[in-house]
Amino acid sequence: MSISRRCLLKATTALAVTAAAGVGAAWAATLKVALVLPGSIADGGWNQGAYEGLKALEAKGFKIAFTENVAQASIPQVVRGYADDGYDLIVGHGFQFGSAFAEIGPEYPKQKFFATTSAPGGTTIPGNVLYLDARYSEIAYGAGALAALMSAKKSVGIVGGGDNPTTQTMAKAFKAGAAATVPGIRAAGIITGDYNDAAKGREAANTLIGNGADVIWHTADLTGVGAIQGAADKGAKIIGCFADQLALAPSAIGTSFAANNRGIVQAVAGMASDGSFLGGKVWAPRIDFLWLTVAGSQPYNPKVIDAKTWTAFETIWKDVADGKIDVAGALK
Repeated sequence: MSISRRCLLKATTALAVTAAAGVGAAWAATLKVALVLPGSIADGGWNQGAYEGLKALEAKGFKIAFTENVAQASIPQVVRGYADDGYDLIVGHGFQFGSAFAEIGPEYPKQKFFATTSAPGGTTIPGNVLYLDARYSEIAYGAGALAALMSAKKSVGIVGGGDNPTTQTMAKAFKAGAAATVPGIRAAGIITGDYNDAAKGREAANTLIGNGADVIWHTADLTGVGAIQGAADKGAKIIGCFADQLALAPSAIGTSFAANNRGIVQAVAGMASDGSFLGGKVWAPRIDFLWLTVAGSQPYNPKVIDAKTWTAFETIWKDVADGKIDVAGALK
């Protein structure tokens, strides 16, 4: 069994156990969960996966609500609105919620807050707030390694979304993974400063390809969809991100690093449901629960990636997952 298939099995099993143990009928009948999203539920990636997790909770009996496309300046108002309305668990989906939840959490001690981002530095995490270690550096390192293995021209590129520390670190890790895998490879990145502008993504991909890149990865939501479209039009190979994006370019996408946001949202709701929610901490699930390589019904698309390349990548990815590759050290 390949590492990707093992990862998928482990993630599915972990989620099933969490759901069975954590979503009791009595709780599910009354627990109210609100999801606040910085982007669109139809972005085909980061936000859509979390929304699908919320809808799965609704099917289990949870009462749900969500607001999409929330600007950072509006986050406190939206979050406090849900807290005032008595929602038991409020999920903020993205780096934008780190400092906001640290400030708002103590105002509502009866509510629980979960942000899919790391805890803000220099502050004590409130006892009813939980953060996530999403291993962004490790996933970007793995994507860089795979892109390098896929490249015929020894030149790869990454299109980033918002210009923030997370995106900057991912771009750096992508380049490090590529350089460690194929000596002499060129790895470039363009951070667009926007998660929700497909035109910017297309332009960035075209620029990278014009400078020689023949494999493109993105970390940019709707901007990334534009990058995929632009790269496909130019005949480049593509690695998707945040969701299975094979359908966007079936002849060009080799695989997608899909964030298991659907499973994460359900797992945290399970914790809130059964009383195992541990606020005041950073939750650090295994990387093979957080991220899955997927291309439709397979871990990779054999029309784009050959078996030898995938086997070489699996070895690297397993070493990353097992901690044998010091990604943090590679970024110093």
